[in-house]
Amino acid sequence: MEFIILVVLFFTGLIFGTLNERKHYRSIQKREADLIQRPLVSFGKKANPIYQGFHGELVSANVVISIDYFKKFVANISNLIGGKVVSYETLLDRARREAILRLKESCPEADFIINTRIETASIGKSTNNSVACVEVLVYGTALYRVN
Repeated sequence: MEFIILVVLFFTGLIFGTLNERKHYRSIQKREADLIQRPLVSFGKKANPIYQGFHGELVSANVVISIDYFKKFVANISNLIGGKVVSYETLLDRARREAILRLKESCPEADFIINTRIETASIGKSTNNSVACVEVLVYGTALYRVN
C-alpha cells in the first residue's frame, strides 16, 4: 500500500510539476516578446560620453523558484550516477529569465539598462544536501534620457 501511495505521489508530482513549468515558460516567452525592444546589456560605464544626457538609477529584481519533488528525485539519481543535472538547469533557466523580465518591468520608462549583473544562490538545502530552491538577483543601471 505504501508503495502505491509513493508511485501515485511520484506521478502526481511529475504531471503537475511539468504543467506548472510549461505554464511558466509560456508566460516568460510572452513577456520576453513584449519587452524585446528594451535593451539590457552587461557592459558600459556611466562616465562614457555616450551616456551624457542620461540620468541613471540603480534597479534590481529578484525571484525565488522552488524545485518540485519529481525534479528533486531525478536530481538525486543524477547525483548518484554523475553527469548533467538537467532538472536543475531548467530551474535556473526559468529563474534567470524571470528575474531579467522583472528587472525590465520595474523600470518601464528607462531607455536602456547597462552594467547588468546576475547573482545566484541556493536557498534551504535539504538534509541530503540537495537544493530546495534557488534565488536569482539581477541588478543594473537604468538610464533615462534627460530633456
